[in-house]
Order: sequence, then C-alpha cells, then structure tokens
Amino acid sequence: MPTLSASAHIDTFARDNLPPQDQWPEFKLDGFDYPEVLNAGFELTDAMVDKGFGDHTALIGNGRRRTYKELADWTNRLAHVLVEDLGVQPGNRVLIRSANNPAMVACWLAATKVGAVVVNTMPMLRAAELEKYVAKAEIGFALCDSRLMEEMEACAAKCEGLRLVAFDGTSNHDAELDRLALEKPVKFDWVKTGRDDVALLGFTSGSTGEPKATMHFHRDLLIIADGYAKEVLCVMPEDVFVGSPPLAFTFGLGGLAIFPLRFGATATLLEQATPPNMIEIIQKYKATVSFTAPTAYRVMLNAMDDGADLSSLRAAVSAGETLPKPIYDAWIEKTGKPMLDGIGATEMLHIFITNRFEDHRPACTGKPVTGYEAKIIDDQGNDVPDGEIGRLAVRGPTGCRYLNDDRQMDYVLDGWNITGDSFSRDADGYYHFAARNDDMIVSSGYNIAGPEVEAALLAHEAVSECGVIGAPDEARGHIVEAHVVLADGVTPSEDLTKDLQDHVKSMIAPYKYPRRIVYAEALPKTQTGKIQRFKLKASQT
Repeated sequence: MPTLSASAHIDTFARDNLPPQDQWPEFKLDGFDYPEVLNAGFELTDAMVDKGFGDHTALIGNGRRRTYKELADWTNRLAHVLVEDLGVQPGNRVLIRSANNPAMVACWLAATKVGAVVVNTMPMLRAAELEKYVAKAEIGFALCDSRLMEEMEACAAKCEGLRLVAFDGTSNHDAELDRLALEKPVKFDWVKTGRDDVALLGFTSGSTGEPKATMHFHRDLLIIADGYAKEVLCVMPEDVFVGSPPLAFTFGLGGLAIFPLRFGATATLLEQATPPNMIEIIQKYKATVSFTAPTAYRVMLNAMDDGADLSSLRAAVSAGETLPKPIYDAWIEKTGKPMLDGIGATEMLHIFITNRFEDHRPACTGKPVTGYEAKIIDDQGNDVPDGEIGRLAVRGPTGCRYLNDDRQMDYVLDGWNITGDSFSRDADGYYHFAARNDDMIVSSGYNIAGPEVEAALLAHEAVSECGVIGAPDEARGHIVEAHVVLADGVTPSEDLTKDLQDHVKSMIAPYKYPRRIVYAEALPKTQTGKIQRFKLKASQT
C-alpha cells in the first residue's frame, strides 16, 4: 500500500473520502520525485519568480498581459482575502465558476496556495448541476465571475452554508473579491501542503449522469507537466499557448495553465474560444502550441487557404475526439508539422497515450507517455492479441481515485485503470482508438451522458418517453439525437422541436441539447421495459 505524506489539511474531508487503498490503481512514480511538502500554487507562481521568470509574460487575456511577478502578487493578495476575510481553511473545498480568463487562473492558484481543494466549473452549468457538485464535495465557498452570478445565486439559495463571493473576470477588478484584495500585501506564507494532499476535484459525468469527482494531489498537477509536457511537447519559456478546452476540464487546466506556467511560458486565454478567435490570437501573439479538437483544426485549415498565417504553431495537440486522417494529412501538407493526437481522461488528469513530433501516424493515437503502461484486455481482464479490439487498461504516475464513489471498483481492475475506451494495439506497439464502450456521447470534445438529456426531456409535458443516443456527424464527431414518443394529443412540429431543445438548454448545460429529434410511435424495449438504445443506433444505418 502507498504511504501518504503528512497532510496540512485542517478540514480532512478530502483525505477521509479517498477510496480504500486496496481499490487504488498501482502508481508508477519512478522519475517523479517531489519533496513531501509541496504546493502546486506556489510552484507555478512565486517559485517561477524565484527562478528568474518574474518579468516574463505569464498570462494574456481580456486585453492585458500579466508577468509572473504580477501573477504571484495577484494570487498572494487573493490568498490573503480567502484566509483573512472568508475564513478558508486548508482542506476546505472552493468552487470557481468562470470562463477561461486570467482571473479564473488567479483564483485557482490562490485557492491552491491556501491549501484548499478546488472545483473548477464551466459557465454553461445550471444551478441544478452546480447543486450536485456542492452536495457531493460538501463545498463551503464559491468564487464566481460577477457576470455569471444568476445560476450561482440560484444554487447558493438551495445550498445552506455556501459562501458566495464575486470576482471581476474582466480587467477592471471591480467586484467584492477584487476590492478586498487591493488592500492586501503581495507576500503570502503559502500553506505547506503535503505532496499527497488533494488539490483538485475534477468532476466528470458518468453514463448515469450522476457526477463523479476525481481526486488529484499536488504532485499530480506537476507530474503531467514534468511528464507529457516536458517529454512530448518540449515546452520552452518562449512558447505561447492557445486553446479551446475550458479550464474547468483537466485537459484545459493542464494545457492552458499548468503546462505554460511550469516552464515560464505564456498562456493566452479566450473566453470565447471559437476557431476564428483562436486564429486571430495565434496570428496576433505568434502562438506556438495549440490545444483543441479536430473540428477546430478543420476551420484553421480553411482559414490558411484564405491567407491566415499560422506558421508560428510548432505543436498542434488534438484530443477530445478521434482525429480523422484527412485532417492529419492536410495539416502536415500545409504546415510541414505533425498534429499530435492523444488520449487522456479526467481520472488520469491528462494525456497518457500520444503521437510525438518524431513518431506519428495517421488514424493512430501513438504510444504511452513515459511513465505509463497500456494494454488491451477482454471483459474478463485477459490480454488480447495485437490487432484485436478490446478494453484499454492503463497505469502510471497518475490514476483514478473517485471521491466516495462505488464506481471506483468499475474503473480500477487489478491495479489498472480501465478507461472505458475500446482500442487495439498493432504489432509495432501503436494504439488505435475504436470507440467508447459505454453510452457516453462525445460531441466536439464534450462528454454528454444520454440519460441526463433524457431526464431533461422527460420533464417536458409533451414527452411521454425518450431515448438518447449519439449520431455520427462529420463536423462534431457525434451529435445528441433524441428519439421521442409524444404524450397523447401532441403532434410533432418544427415549433415543438425547437421548444424541446430550448427546454433542455434551460435544464442542463446548453451544449448537451439534442441537435436532432426523431419522433417515434414507440421505442424498442426489453421484456423488462429497458430501452434498447443499440436498436436506435442500428436504425441509423
């Protein structure tokens, strides 16, 4: 059993709710040695100033540059507010609600410095979804962009004891948290957290729609930088990062905050990371590393035909959905550089299998990142021969620890993380993605649980029954397709379709709404009444 470092948490909730250690995956920590006392917030700010990066640009966003010294001072002021005015103690959970902007990064780093356990969330989440997070993680504090307060206030009204404070996500610093910070000193005695203290809870929806919280230590936040970012991306202080994934996703937090800040590089943050906006930022700031989905890269390719100069990019990382061979080929043809397809998971924190600059192939996910091992197994856990599709199993320096959740035993088998992906491995040791092996719908890089969409639809009076599946889509990989049986007396119409779509958007995050609604007289079911979604999928062909 692993021996955990001493904890600095006064609030022991996180450590108390780690899964039993006999349910943990095996951790392979060779080459990832950190001192017992470790605080990722300090390491990414003040420690970088101490290393001589104080005058380097750390963050660009909302029309302003901020140096590492400015970021360290800013986060230290915020840390004083969290401790002295809000009463945050080490181990308390702090939720942050914001779009991608420097203020969100500063709040995350400040909360990490004071030893809190951070829960980053997307602007699109509704009050009902936020309430689940607050209840699951027993969150006591929420920092919210002042422009996004409505849903957060609705959540707080139903969550007794939740302290809500607004910050200004623009560059004006005109909200309660910012005003309090102006009076604080720029030096802060960071909390001496243990390397195995929980620093981050990454929420992910399971196939049931009930959120799971993945628990990541301070050392984990540095491992993904000192592993993947260092080995595969070869990050340098001169690099400028840009991307579309939300910082609320561990993919975005790594690629747009941890990776650049760990190596003295620059992160450009976009609240609206549409492909046109990314193209503009790449050209303006000569971005060198991009994180986004294949659909966005397709738009970038078209923009290059229209004269856009994206030649500054040296690394184009693709994840979130399968990278089609035509996009891979076209990117190399137009740039002379490979597109690095990879796969990660919230449970694993970031990418663990990837292509590399010197070793890449089309329609291939590559080989494990140094420190990770992978294999393909059958449903009984036996290895399958090369060339056959099976379940992907991974282990390495990071791995799954769910917060107080029986689903831990589904994800970890004999020390291996079972990612829920179907893969094959070829004779040369390269891994090839086949499909998700559950009913999760992956659309434009977002994971969408079909049952959650079904629940929202069923709350509409016009809906009697429904089944939600993923339908193939050239632009998005898949879209949410809802098969709906209407209530007696209700007839299908375009107006009804729009009404149902708007209803779902009002109930859950808008990106989850069904882009296609198919009206049916009845749904295929088993004798016990379960909807046979595989038959709905078969009807597409």
